[in-house]
Amino acid sequence: MTLTTVRERSSPNHQRRSGSARIDMLVLHYTGMKTAGEAIERLCDPAARVSAHYVIEENGAIWRLVPESLQAFHAGRSCWTGGSDLNDVSIGIEIVNPGHEWGYRPFPEGQMTAVERLCHDLVSRHLIPPHRVVGHSDIAPDRKADPGELFDWPRLARAGVGIWPEPATGLANRRGRGIGVVERAGALADLAAIGYCVTASAETAVVVAFQRRFRPERWDGRLDAETALRLAEVRASYDRARQL
Repeated sequence: MTLTTVRERSSPNHQRRSGSARIDMLVLHYTGMKTAGEAIERLCDPAARVSAHYVIEENGAIWRLVPESLQAFHAGRSCWTGGSDLNDVSIGIEIVNPGHEWGYRPFPEGQMTAVERLCHDLVSRHLIPPHRVVGHSDIAPDRKADPGELFDWPRLARAGVGIWPEPATGLANRRGRGIGVVERAGALADLAAIGYCVTASAETAVVVAFQRRFRPERWDGRLDAETALRLAEVRASYDRARQL
């Protein structure tokens, strides 16, 4: 991707990063509005106090709203690996999609191509590690569902952006089996080790967020045996990534 392919639209909703901040996180969102135009207008509305560094339309057009050197207001109340000031260390990308409220639909090929190219450029330039590429629902599971279960995380991982371990053979055969108390504790520990901030009040929401991303065919919030096995696979991949 060359910078000449990026369109410019300045949003007033930004602030300086702290002096000690280093960009080491990439957060992917969907816009959750009916049209790209409505989304961009809101992200540039000073009264809204929300923004993102980039917006990617369904046709693949890329808009830059906030310079990467500044904080955009995209993460909101959020947490990952115990950290909560995520705007300070992250770049936010809004991917145009009406979302679950307005008719959630698959992300078109042209859009995904642009997402892949922009994300690869960002993680390469800022040396963002794979375990720090997240969705909004990962960092705010109690209030956000984006980019959602239709987003192609495996494709990004194949391009070197984020993590996607292939599910073990026979995973579906374990579906529906119960999970005991000991397994439950281990599963919650796996969620925390991946990076999710698990609390008693948001436990089910965290499980749903994990399932949307890593087991998107079913996201019911149940810690069944299939989810526990998938958690163990994903945790192992994240552990390996952190050792690199």
